[in-house]
Order: sequence, then structure tokens, then C-alpha cells
Amino acid sequence: MTSEAPEPPRAFGSGAAQTRELLLAAPVASPRPAVLGLPLTSIEGVGPTAARNAAKLGIETVGDLLEHLPFDHRDYERTRKVSELAIGEEATVSVRVRSCRVRPTRRRRLTILECQVADDTGPLKAVWFNQAYLADQLKEGVGLLLRGRLEAGRGGPTFRVAEHEVQRGSDEGLGHHTTGLVPVYPATEGLSARRIRELAWGLRGLERQAVEPLPARLRAGARLPAKADALATAHWPDTVEDVPVARRRLALEELFLFQLALVTRRRSRREAGEAEPLAPPGKLVHAWLAALPFEPTAGQRRALEEIDADLASGQPMQRLLMGEVGSGKTVVALYAMLRVAEDGMQAALMAPTETLAEQHFATIQTLIGEGLFAAEESTKLGPPVGLLTGSTPARERA
Repeated sequence: MTSEAPEPPRAFGSGAAQTRELLLAAPVASPRPAVLGLPLTSIEGVGPTAARNAAKLGIETVGDLLEHLPFDHRDYERTRKVSELAIGEEATVSVRVRSCRVRPTRRRRLTILECQVADDTGPLKAVWFNQAYLADQLKEGVGLLLRGRLEAGRGGPTFRVAEHEVQRGSDEGLGHHTTGLVPVYPATEGLSARRIRELAWGLRGLERQAVEPLPARLRAGARLPAKADALATAHWPDTVEDVPVARRRLALEELFLFQLALVTRRRSRREAGEAEPLAPPGKLVHAWLAALPFEPTAGQRRALEEIDADLASGQPMQRLLMGEVGSGKTVVALYAMLRVAEDGMQAALMAPTETLAEQHFATIQTLIGEGLFAAEESTKLGPPVGLLTGSTPARERA
């Protein structure tokens, strides 16, 4: 009798099987969250001005920058040879500078930087628009990665540069802006997506300092990666297919922590707060329900039952009433107000604008007026209703 071997663990995005050797080689260390709490100015090259611009995006610490996720990834394939380029094709080439000059133009606000570059397959003319300052950086022999499009021109084909980066030493042929899956970040004036990309790249490895807030059982049940892996993949994925899984995991964490905060607040309120318990619905409420020209829906009745239970509990009630326009939310809210009024207390329905307050006032008057009269005495049984707005005179307020 034989038993089947257990299925090996797999990578969360690609699904590749993880061997024992790979799992044993994975780094294991305790996170140091204090590192992520350092101010943004602790990063080399970030001064007060850059920090102020980053604050517009809600980025004030190293951890904030790590949590500032790209909204897209541009899929730039491998570098191409100069001889492989075709007119109209967008591509990335790895070249070296032969010479550079700023070409004058008749247009006052237009400058063109023209560089002769080459790789081992041939020369190429590359141009930048309104970036004349690069002439001081692009000296003869400097290695470059250029991302752009080859265009036909009067003097021959010209490579119009969209992105570039200088290559140094071991980085030869590898780029953060021009090759592979290039992250695109939300940016702001004074802090470009390119600059954010450079800063984020400098944080690689620090994602291991993030605290894991999700229980292992929850992550395992939902087949989600650890936070550190999700952050790394959201910024610097191996494949496009990995990104949605990473973002889903980080989104779940945000919702999980938000829900946990709400549960904690609710528990604290219940333990610390007290409210006057109300008696069951009486004559006024029953008469009002019976007088309504329609029968409450099943959803409305369920909401009324839950409100009754809350009002009798002796604890503060805090509920969200949700429904489509015209589904009867005002009727349910008015029911709760009548319950309070019936017990000898006041209730207020608040609205964000005077116009909406006046509309609610008219609706409530209509709903309370329908049927709440004693047949014999022709006197109104309902409680008094008033309208109080910012323009209500002081005498009427009093």
C-alpha cells in the first residue's frame, strides 16, 4: 500500500515549486520596525525640500515611502542592439557616448541635446529635448541605457530618448528606469515618478523590517504571501502576474486592520458607555406603523428589530443604515426617533445642508401626520417636530 507524496509548497505568484534547499536558504530574522519609522531625510540625497514635496503625498517616513505603491508597471523588454532597431519601434539600447553637443534652434524655448552613441554593432544619433544640462554629464565613454523610439530624420535615423540612465560598473546593462518591469509611482510637483523610483529602489531589503500583522492561519487559508514578500513584489515584481496577488494581500491587510480598529472602538464603547434602556414599542409607535400607507419591507422590518434590540440593551447604539435611493431609510430612522420620543426624550435627525434638512423636515411631517390622529378627538397623537438650521432666528432657537 503506497501513499501519495504531499504537494510541495509553491511561490505565491508564479506557482513555482519551492524545494527544501530554497526554503532553508530563505532569510529568517526579526524585523526592526524602528528603521521604517525614520524620517525621510535619513535617506541619502533627500533634503528638506524633497521631504516637503513628499509630504504632499503623505510620505514622511521610510516606511511611508515603502508603502507608497506603484499604480502600474511598464514592461520594458531586454535591451536591444543598435543594429536591431527599426523605424517607429520603441526599445531600450545599451550604448556608450562618443560625443555630445547642444544644437541651437530658432525656437527660443527649445533646446536639443544631440549625442553620438554606439554599441558593438554600430553608431546611433540620440536626442533629448530641453535637457541641455545633461551635456556636462554625458562625457565620452560614459555608458548609457536609453529608452525611446527610432525616428526617421533628414540627416538619417534619430533615436528620440524618453528615459535614460547612466551605467556604472556592475550595473552595466541593468536599469531601474529603462529595462524590465519599471514601476510607475503617483508623483507630485517637485517630486517626479522617476525620483520616487530611485528612492524606492534604494529601500530594497528594508521590506524585511515590516511587522507582519496578519495571522499565519489567515494568510495560509487565503493563500497569500507575507507582508515583506508582498511589498517587494508590488514594487519590483519578477513577472506581471505576481503584482495582483501582492496588491490583493496588502489591500486585505488594510481592510483587516481597519475592521480591527472598528471592533476595538466598539468594544471600548460598550464597556465604558451606558445608555438609558427603552421600554418596548408602545401605543404611539404601533399606531404610527399601522397608519403607514404601505407595508414595511422584509429588510426594513429586520432593521427595526435590530434597532429595538439595541435600544433595550442599555448600551449606546451606533449603526449604519444603508440602502438605495427610495428604499425607505427615512422611515426606519423616524421609527428610531419615535421610539425615543415615546419614552419622553428628544431625538434629532442631522443633515449636512439646510436644503436637505428642509426636505427631511417636510418628509417627517408627512410621515407623522398620516394616521396619527385620534378618530374621536381629531387631535394629533404624534410628538412635536421642529426645524433648526443655521439661519433659524435666535428667538426660535430658544
